[in-house]
Amino acid sequence: MNITKNLGMLLLAAWLIAWGLFSLIPALSGLGIVLAILAIAAGVLILLNR
Repeated sequence: MNITKNLGMLLLAAWLIAWGLFSLIPALSGLGIVLAILAIAAGVLILLNR
């Protein structure tokens, strides 16, 4: 399995996994701020091609 060296894509992957867990497990409702920060960071890094 190859793991990308693109930090933006890694953050996007982390965000997608966290969002999936957030949707499946209601006890994780406090992740809203963390998900927002991850989404912003991933978007900026993808735009910068990093």
